[in-house]
Amino acid sequence: MKELLNVKGRIFNIQRFSIHDGPGVRTIVFLKGCPLRCKWCCNPESQDYRFETITTAGIPKNVGKDVTVAEVMEEIERDRVYYRRSGFGGVTLSGGECLFQPEFSSALLAICKERGISTAIETTALADIEIIRRILPFVDTVLMDIKHINEEKHKQFTGKDNSLILENAKIISREAKELIIRTPVIPTFNDEESEIEAIAKFAHSLENVKEMHLLPYHRIGSDKYAGLGRKYEMAHISTPSKEQIAKLFKIVENQGLKCQIGG
Repeated sequence: MKELLNVKGRIFNIQRFSIHDGPGVRTIVFLKGCPLRCKWCCNPESQDYRFETITTAGIPKNVGKDVTVAEVMEEIERDRVYYRRSGFGGVTLSGGECLFQPEFSSALLAICKERGISTAIETTALADIEIIRRILPFVDTVLMDIKHINEEKHKQFTGKDNSLILENAKIISREAKELIIRTPVIPTFNDEESEIEAIAKFAHSLENVKEMHLLPYHRIGSDKYAGLGRKYEMAHISTPSKEQIAKLFKIVENQGLKCQIGG
């Protein structure tokens, strides 16, 4: 295990005291690099593995930092007391996509588990299944996005089709300790009742999946696109109404799943 502390990865942020993205108080490690290009992504600086510069309020800032597992663990250990106080907390790997950096992710998760720290990952599961199986033994909770069932619409809005994602979901549901399906609710993409129903039916068909989270679209992070010199294609899209989300909530629960709004 000692050699794992020297494994290097590329991150762009460590967020402390989060009450989202896993149970209890979380320390979220945001990794750089993602195979998808979701049009609504609120962390566009996470998509490219390369170092970038983002300009906000006229001030340029470097995005991306190479770190060792040992350096990240120093930050995580500072939060251990808050995990205990919350009753149940831990570390969540987010991004980007943690499977995009499998050596670093598996090493960091393994050290966390060795030290008795609860672990979670947020993932698209768009990766070779052997990469996923390398990481799963060190993960307590998998928070997996299922964005759409239709292959062409998924490709239109994310840049990739969803065939591998859906196949991997079946395997993860059998082999993970806990799998929670999460769906960002994006107007013009997947906010129709029939679309959410199709995702909920698929989620219900998976082994050992009991819970599905709906994540309503928001514009948080949209200003980052200008700072990166990129166009935000979803600027014309409004946040779903509470009434619409309530309908979708009921649809999910009607499929026999526990539904939660937000992560």
